[in-house]
Amino acid sequence: MAEMKVDQLKRLFVAATLWLAVGLSCHAEDAAKTLYTLLDREWEWNMQQWPTWASSLGDRRWNDQWEDNSLETLAAQHEHQVQLMAELGRIDRKALSEADRLNLDLYKRDMESQIEGWQFHLHLMPITQRDGIQLADELADSLRFETVKDYEDWTARMQRFPKLMAQTIALMKQGIAERIVQPKIVMQRVPGQIDRQINPKPEEHPFFKPFTTFPVSMAEPVRERLKAAALKAVKEQVVPAYKDFKAFFVTEYLPACFDDVGAWQLPRGHDCYAHLARKFTTTTLSPQRIHDIGQGEVKRLTAEMEKIKARTGFTGTLAEFFQFLRTDKRFYCASEADVLMQYQATAKRIDPTLVKLFHAMPRMPYGVQAIPAKVAPDTTAAYYREPSPDGSRAGTFFVNLYKPETRPTWEMMTLALHESVPGHHFQIALAQEQGELPVFRRHLHFTAFIEGWALYCESLGDELGLYDDAYVKMGQLSFDMWRAVRLVVDTGMHEFKWSREKSITFFKDHAPRSEQDITNEVDRYIGWPGQALAYKVGQLKIRELRTRAEKALGDAFDVKGFHDVVLLGGALPLDVLETRVNVWITACKAKH
Repeated sequence: MAEMKVDQLKRLFVAATLWLAVGLSCHAEDAAKTLYTLLDREWEWNMQQWPTWASSLGDRRWNDQWEDNSLETLAAQHEHQVQLMAELGRIDRKALSEADRLNLDLYKRDMESQIEGWQFHLHLMPITQRDGIQLADELADSLRFETVKDYEDWTARMQRFPKLMAQTIALMKQGIAERIVQPKIVMQRVPGQIDRQINPKPEEHPFFKPFTTFPVSMAEPVRERLKAAALKAVKEQVVPAYKDFKAFFVTEYLPACFDDVGAWQLPRGHDCYAHLARKFTTTTLSPQRIHDIGQGEVKRLTAEMEKIKARTGFTGTLAEFFQFLRTDKRFYCASEADVLMQYQATAKRIDPTLVKLFHAMPRMPYGVQAIPAKVAPDTTAAYYREPSPDGSRAGTFFVNLYKPETRPTWEMMTLALHESVPGHHFQIALAQEQGELPVFRRHLHFTAFIEGWALYCESLGDELGLYDDAYVKMGQLSFDMWRAVRLVVDTGMHEFKWSREKSITFFKDHAPRSEQDITNEVDRYIGWPGQALAYKVGQLKIRELRTRAEKALGDAFDVKGFHDVVLLGGALPLDVLETRVNVWITACKAKH
C-alpha cells in the first residue's frame, strides 16, 4: 500500500513537472512573441514617422513624403516613446532567451537615451553648417530613379517642401525664444548654402538633378511631362520656400545666435553636454575625465610622432615637421581629378590584403566618389554613406576634392581604412547583412562603436603591410592625434569655455592637418557638441579588449575570430561589447 502511494506521488510529481515545463515554455513563447510583435510594429512606425530615412533604406512606400517636424508632432513622438518604455517594462525579461534579453535591453537603452535628451529641446536646432534643410536636395543622391513613380514621388516631395520649410522655421523661432540656438561663427556659412538653392536656373537647380537623366526605356513624351512638372515645382514651391528661409535666417535667426561658442551657453548647458557625452560615448565618463584622457593621448602620440620624424631624417622641430608636411609639394596632387584617382587607387590597394585579418566580409560592394562641390568647402576631408539594404545602392566613400593643395597624399591610406574597408563599410554593411538579428539591431547607431571601430581600423594598416612609408605612417599618427585632440577641444569649448581660436591653435600645435581641415573640424565640433568624443573613446575600448584577449589566450588568440565577435553582433554600447568579448574569451579558453 505504501509503495502504491509512493508510486502515485512520483507520477503526480512527474505530471506536475511536465505541466510546469509546458507552462514556462508557453510563457517564454508568449514573452518572445510580445517582444517581436512590438519590434515589428515600432519599425513600421519609425518608417512612417521618418520617411526620408525609410527612402534611404530602400523602403519606397513614403517616397513622396517629408517628415512632419511640427512642434506638436515632435511632442507626440516623445510621448509615444514614453508610452513605449512602459510597454517594454511589462515584458517579462526573465522569460526571454539570452539573445532576446539583449534585444530588449538594447531597444530600451536606445529609447531611454532619446527620452532623456528630450528635456534639452535640441530639436529646436534643426540645422548645422553641415546638415539641414538647406541641403535637403542631397536626399535624391541616395535614391533610385527607375520608374515613372520614382520621378513623380520626387516631384510630390518638392510640392510639399514649403510645409517642411515652414515647420523648420517654426522650430528655429521657438529656439530663439528658448535661447536654444547655434553660435554665429558656424551659422555664417549657411546663407551661402541657401543661395545655392535660390540662384540657379530651374533646369540647373539641385532639386531638379534627378530629371537630367532617365532610363533609356522611358518614352520621350513621358520624360517631357515629368520634367515639366518638376520644373514647375522647383519654380513655384522649392525656390520661394528657400527665399522665405533666407529672409528669416538673415534678419531673425543669425542675429539671435550666440556670439561665443560652446554648449555651456544653452539653458542647463552643462547638464546638456554631460548627457551628450554619455550618449555619444555610451559610457558614464564625465567631460572632465574625457578631457584628461585626451590630454594623456596627446602626450603619448606626440612621443610617437617624434620617433617617426626621426625615421624620415627630418632634423627640425616637430612644429617645423608639421609645416613641412602641410606645404611640401611632393605631398599634394595637381588637380581634383588627381586627388580622386589617388583615393580610388588607395582603396584598390587595401582590398586584397583584408583576408589576413578577417573571416567575415560584406557581400555589398563600395565605391569612391567626390563630395558634392556645393558642400565641400564647409565639410571635412571625407565621410561614408551606408549602402541600401535592398541592394539598390552600394556603400560610398566620399572624399573632399576642394582645394587639392590642402589634401595631402600621406593622409589618404588612413582615411580609406577608416571610411571604407575595413572601417565603416565593413562594420555597417556586415551589420545590415546579419539576417538573424531583428531589423532594428541591423541599423542601431551607437556612435562610440561605429566610429571607434573605424578609428581602430586605421591602426590595422601596420598588420596589413600598408604603412610601409614613414610619411604614410605619420599620416596614421596624425589622424590618431586628431581624435585625441577632439577629446580636448570638444570638452574645452563646450564644458570649459575655450574659444574657437584657442581650439584651432591647440589643434594646429599637435597635428599636421591643413588649416582648412582644422578650421572645418573645429567648426564641426561647435555645431555638433559631443559627437566627436565617440571616436577615441570607442577606439581605446576596442584596443583594450583586443589586448585583453591576446594576453588571456596567448598563442590561441585568433585575430579573425576577434574581429568576427566584435562585428557580427551589430553596433553595441561599449559595455555590452565588453561583455560579448569576455564571453568569447571564456569560450576560447574552454576549447583549449
